[in-house]
Amino acid sequence: MPIIQAVDRALRILDLFDEQSPEIKITEISERMNLHKSTVHSLLKTLQLHGYITQNSENGKYKLGLKLVERGHSVVYGLDIRKIAKPYLVDLSMKTGQTTHLVILDGREGVYIDKVEGPLAVILYSRIGRRIPIHCSAVGKVLVSFKPKHEQKKILEQYVFTSHTENTIINKNEFLQELQDVRQAGYALDNEENEPGVRCIAVPIRDHTGNVVAAISMSTLISRVDDEKLKDLIDLLKQKSMELSSQMGYGILSSHLP
Repeated sequence: MPIIQAVDRALRILDLFDEQSPEIKITEISERMNLHKSTVHSLLKTLQLHGYITQNSENGKYKLGLKLVERGHSVVYGLDIRKIAKPYLVDLSMKTGQTTHLVILDGREGVYIDKVEGPLAVILYSRIGRRIPIHCSAVGKVLVSFKPKHEQKKILEQYVFTSHTENTIINKNEFLQELQDVRQAGYALDNEENEPGVRCIAVPIRDHTGNVVAAISMSTLISRVDDEKLKDLIDLLKQKSMELSSQMGYGILSSHLP
């Protein structure tokens, strides 16, 4: 397939701008692109005409224009979290043999919106559409822990900490401390707090604004997954969390906005 040179050059110019180089002189652009200054000037003026580039009137340097914000938001609003997350759930399940889930927060509960059964899975309580309490689930902890303090307070007003096992957290202050620990660690663990013999790991999924919009989790049996193996699974989930969040625009879209 033939490449249109002018379009290629214009897009490469846009890629020059980042957090380290928010504003660039035309001479620097010319040098980095290995193009004559007049050619670069024509490309910049075209991009400026359409709002993708703007010029600082004080120092003459060029920077990204607001049109990129408009286009970026159009892309983000078209993202389907289930569609984007599905390959990650499948990949995790195939690599580990465990069941993986995609969960969102609805009020004071987590809701399973997707699930992939692993070949080693024997845990049957989860299903798409099922709701799960936030205080005794790894996904619930993740979805609440990254909320601002005032939102956490509102969610936990008159919240009933029902005991499911002897490990269930039933004290509000203990739960708040757990949320703080989850936020620092970057993942949450349900250590037989919802069902005896079952441990679940969950990690956050962020969107282009940095907000946590969902969580992916993995359910394991203590009898089959020891502490060392659990640590490996946590590392793998955290890696996939970063990759999936990147697909949702986190850390990519923001770095290209003015």
